Amino acid sequence: MRPSRRQPDELRAVSLERGVVKYAEGSCFVKFGDTHVLVTATLEDRLPPWLKGQARGWITAEYGMLPRATLERTRREASAGRQNGRTVEIQRLIGRSLRSVVDLKALGERQITIDCDVIQADGGTRTASITGAWIALHDCLAWMKARQMIEAEVLRDHIAAISCGVCAGVAVLDLDYAEDSQADTDANFVLTGSGHIVEVQATAEKTPFSEEQFSALLALARKGVAKLVDLQKMAVM
Repeated sequence: MRPSRRQPDELRAVSLERGVVKYAEGSCFVKFGDTHVLVTATLEDRLPPWLKGQARGWITAEYGMLPRATLERTRREASAGRQNGRTVEIQRLIGRSLRSVVDLKALGERQITIDCDVIQADGGTRTASITGAWIALHDCLAWMKARQMIEAEVLRDHIAAISCGVCAGVAVLDLDYAEDSQADTDANFVLTGSGHIVEVQATAEKTPFSEEQFSALLALARKGVAKLVDLQKMAVM
């Protein structure tokens, strides 16, 4: 029995609430159980210097955790003067994931910045961020289209992410912190709505995993992401 009493292939309760920030071009408050992330999308008429003159846009992301998002207060990274390696890795993952389903030429010479602020963390903050970021990006692009700033379809597909792991020898979906901290294997899968793989992060925390176990994790991830994409579709209807 899992600590949450869920079935091995069962997601936590997921909610995707749009339009929660008045001034942002797109926003989403995403909840994966007790993991809560506020995501905003900001349109900017600027580009990284290395992209200027290339007739295409850019999607980038920033990620951070509030000091009391966890059991103990963590120091703000701004007060430390630098971001830690985990933060940099996660925000790069979010940016890569979104760019994989965006037509950057159709976006034009503009940048959309996705900000993911973790309000409460109970495992899976990066996967919740990516799933909610698609909603915020979708609404930002809809905002642009309503103002005739873009004409062609910029979004080519959905993108969502989910964690999986091997706990006590059993492959399970959508780990919360209690499972994540004790898992034999921990993995994060980023998949498109059409089922293509964007990124896989899998680590043997205690015991090396087999190819058969990896296949079981991938099958769970496909099932979980399909449900998340259905929720995204319902949210933007």
